[in-house]
Amino acid sequence: MLSGFMVNAWVVAGIVAVVAGAVGFFVVLRGSAFVADALPTGAFAGAAGASLIGVSPLVGLGVFSVLGALGIGWLGRRSRHDVATALALVMMLGLGALFLSFSSQYAPEIYSLLFGEVLGISSNEIAPVAVLGAVTVAALILIYRPLLLASVMPALGEARGVRAARVETLFLVVLALATSMALPVVGALLIFSLMIGPPAAARSFTDRPAVAIGLSVLLALGTVWAAIAASYQTNWPVGFFVGALSAVWYAVGRMAAAWRRNRRQARAAAPGEPAEHGLLAASVRV
Repeated sequence: MLSGFMVNAWVVAGIVAVVAGAVGFFVVLRGSAFVADALPTGAFAGAAGASLIGVSPLVGLGVFSVLGALGIGWLGRRSRHDVATALALVMMLGLGALFLSFSSQYAPEIYSLLFGEVLGISSNEIAPVAVLGAVTVAALILIYRPLLLASVMPALGEARGVRAARVETLFLVVLALATSMALPVVGALLIFSLMIGPPAAARSFTDRPAVAIGLSVLLALGTVWAAIAASYQTNWPVGFFVGALSAVWYAVGRMAAAWRRNRRQARAAAPGEPAEHGLLAASVRV
């Protein structure tokens, strides 16, 4: 499992897991699961268009992901957010179908973008993924405080000068960057589960944002690396293990949340116990 192509898989999958765990925390916190599903699913149209004109598919992914994110942000200010997301997804899928109709040689690439090709990563693909990952994490760090405040207590954020619409657009761009770097590795259908399962479980284990983000990253790393090892040993698809492990983390998180809720209720019933403020208090302090 330490041969050349496997080392590439470990490294790139690790980068993707770190970004997915960090960005996924805010996806779950903001209830943006539909957007996290729509952007990678529709962005394949950019890769198809880039292939037609002889440009790197990664460039097409990035352009369409960012344009889709900006479109969702703009339409979301004028209509319901889920409707805006659906309209952007339909438009990108329509363009993808148009681009694919011009060529019959893109089927393998489409399959890899949907389900991932983590065991087929070459050495020259590591640098672009690492650069996009670093840019995504840096952007997330820059908007961390206003994003957290706008996500948990938007009214207080507005009072402190945090413009919710601007924060929303910036976060969508960050999500688009994460989508662009992760799509060729784990695929559109799997980056969604990686951005939802581990972060949702992490939120169930703790109310502290920084701790939850760190735990989300660790769970995402464990999920991807365990999936690669299991796929190598069984010859089963990596995607199956990523999806299954993400679902397991979510189930464990729900059980942990139920246990914590029962414990909190028991403490509230006891006299003299201080109230727990958790994520709300943490967001006020930032």
